[in-house]
Amino acid sequence: MKKVVLVTGGSSGIGKSIAIYLQDKNYTVYGTSRNPDRYADSPVKLLAMDVKDAVSIQNAVDQLIQQESQIDILINNAGVGITGPVEETPMDAIHAAMDTNFYGPLRVLQAVMPHMRERKSGRVINITSIAGYMGLPYRGIYSASKGALEIITEAYRMECAHLNIHFSNVAPGDFATNIAAGRFHAPVVEGSDYAAGYSKTLQLIDEHVDDGNDPQEMAIKIYQILEEKNPGIHYKVGSFLQKFSIVLKKILPEKRYEKMLKKHYKL
Repeated sequence: MKKVVLVTGGSSGIGKSIAIYLQDKNYTVYGTSRNPDRYADSPVKLLAMDVKDAVSIQNAVDQLIQQESQIDILINNAGVGITGPVEETPMDAIHAAMDTNFYGPLRVLQAVMPHMRERKSGRVINITSIAGYMGLPYRGIYSASKGALEIITEAYRMECAHLNIHFSNVAPGDFATNIAAGRFHAPVVEGSDYAAGYSKTLQLIDEHVDDGNDPQEMAIKIYQILEEKNPGIHYKVGSFLQKFSIVLKKILPEKRYEKMLKKHYKL
């Protein structure tokens, strides 16, 4: 019997790559999009869902259950990018980013979990970010939102172990996707003390995305995790240096690591 997978944010980027790859591996896959009609040529079935709207989430889950009778795997992938000096980022933009990147996955889980608990079976993979392991300059809000999702997954995993529902995080580095097009950039305040550093960081971020790896790497890793009988907690996917940066944070003195990051971002 095919396992049924729900991939949030499955219409483009990493989510689309994951959905297509799993479908090719004989999973029954549904993606989500706020506007499915815009993706009439999608090779994967898309459900209408806005992770900031609990009603739309419940409607999508109900529709999926009605069609397939079960949800075996949830991949919380929907997310947004945000940049800017923390001090000068508008509070409503901060709320919006947290609403999508942190509260959004929790809302989806609240709609999906009852079906997994009823069957005493399920797999959940939360897509976070290597940026969630450190407070990156001018990406502090994004780092915080993904870091929060990393941590709460650990709690969920322990709470649900006796229900045979397994949780894992997968943290990608930079991949060649269209995330930059939808990223919120806090406007530069005239005369801002952060203007020069912010400008350098934005240029570096865009270069990293343009030179990023193929999102197919994420899809392959997700498939491998789903095939594991006893999945781990934290996985990282990206270049050697991106993954090694997490190791360095654990072993280097804090100020030395901070100095290394500032040099990387030319601050």
